[in-house]
Amino acid sequence: MTTTRKHTALPKAQTLIEALPWLTRHHGKTVVVKFGGNAMVDEELKAAFAQDVVFLRHAGLRPVVVHGGGPQISAALDRHGIVSEFKAGLRVTTADAMDVVRMVLAGQVQRELVGLLNQHGPLAVGLTGEDAHTITATKHLPEIDGELVDIGRVGEITAIDTGAIEALLADGRIPVVSSIARSQDDGHVYNVNADTAAAALAAALGAETLMVLTDVEGLYEDWPHSDEVISRLTATQLEKLLPELSSGMVPKMRGCLHAVRHGVQTARVIDGRVQHSILLEIFTDEGIGTMVVPDEPEGDAQ
Repeated sequence: MTTTRKHTALPKAQTLIEALPWLTRHHGKTVVVKFGGNAMVDEELKAAFAQDVVFLRHAGLRPVVVHGGGPQISAALDRHGIVSEFKAGLRVTTADAMDVVRMVLAGQVQRELVGLLNQHGPLAVGLTGEDAHTITATKHLPEIDGELVDIGRVGEITAIDTGAIEALLADGRIPVVSSIARSQDDGHVYNVNADTAAAALAAALGAETLMVLTDVEGLYEDWPHSDEVISRLTATQLEKLLPELSSGMVPKMRGCLHAVRHGVQTARVIDGRVQHSILLEIFTDEGIGTMVVPDEPEGDAQ
């Protein structure tokens, strides 16, 4: 009996000890996690995500969660008889559609996530970019075939005020931020891309890490010819790859690039279909996605 217990206990102890250098390194650091993809709709993945974020908080990190809600918004628009239309990879957002977007993000997706996190204690507090001027935006006019196109209430972020988030973090809470912005100039609210919002918040907060959950293993070396994942690349290497990326990966990788160019130490795209992928990425040697790092200063390259 005792021998059996030793055998089962030892691997657990080794796993915990393997996390020690990472726990030391990340203690007290802010990490921004963009929640999306399958992790957002699969019940087991949602529960595992909530456990991971609470684990980060109890391990001495300061997690901030940012979310969108593409599938939930599309379903709600269908129910309201509003057609979902996309241009340049962005949802055309009429005034009526914006009411639904706001309701779904702040009233449904965020509430569910806050509820999951708060099963573990009085931790999560939900807010949107409208609260305390957290995210400010102006109307985004994408260029399609050389012309600027009006796609409605879609915003381009112009300012971030981290005051409310910093206050929550100082109080030991986990901020959960919906990607809606207040307007800089016209009194409306805007739908902003959640990947972009997470990157802008990570930079403004001076976060150590930005983590973006996706439905792929990471950035592929030579998709579709190869499924080799690039495990690490610099900002400049990523910039060169951007024109070749699939449209869904562009805002994620642009966000990673923005983050590491503005003071964030690492930005990672990780597979949200793997349970506990956040913990594997932060606390083990087996990073499971693509990590983007800042360019090394001139003369520092080994």
